[in-house]
Amino acid sequence: MEVCLNGSRSFYETIRAKSGQPIELCFQCQKCATGCTMAADADHTPNQILRMVQLGLQEKVLNSNSIWLCSSCETCGARCPNGIDIAELMDTLKETAVETNMIREKNVNIFNNVFLDSVKSMGRVHEVMMMANYKLKSGDLFSDLDFGLAMFAKGKMPLFTKGVKARDKVRQIFERCSEYK
Repeated sequence: MEVCLNGSRSFYETIRAKSGQPIELCFQCQKCATGCTMAADADHTPNQILRMVQLGLQEKVLNSNSIWLCSSCETCGARCPNGIDIAELMDTLKETAVETNMIREKNVNIFNNVFLDSVKSMGRVHEVMMMANYKLKSGDLFSDLDFGLAMFAKGKMPLFTKGVKARDKVRQIFERCSEYK
């Protein structure tokens, strides 16, 4: 069953317009799937996601872990014979999942916000503070404490970090982005 995001557009039309990608050009050659570094862990390959969008399967697409596992490496888009920027499509699907509150991986939004807050305040990621904030906000305090302590012991997660020199420039980027919301 196709579910519309608003009264006048289908899921397919909305995603096509928001992403700016010619989704209808995908003819399932699977070149994107063969190059996808996350395909082994994802529940659907990039070409399957494209096909489900074409079919208007909003719930199935937005509840897929594939859109969240996509690292936007752009290998799929580079391989696409029709020039579909699949990474851009995946970003659009992530945004739509957040907007419609159809997020399968519930803590992904918390992680995203904590990551961006860290970059906004320091100009770069401060891993220890970011993970501490994530753990507090997600309520998952101790699930991987042993792993974190091992990384700390090996010097992989320093307590102190230097911010970038041009923090004001980073803040300006965030301010410009907030104008588009």
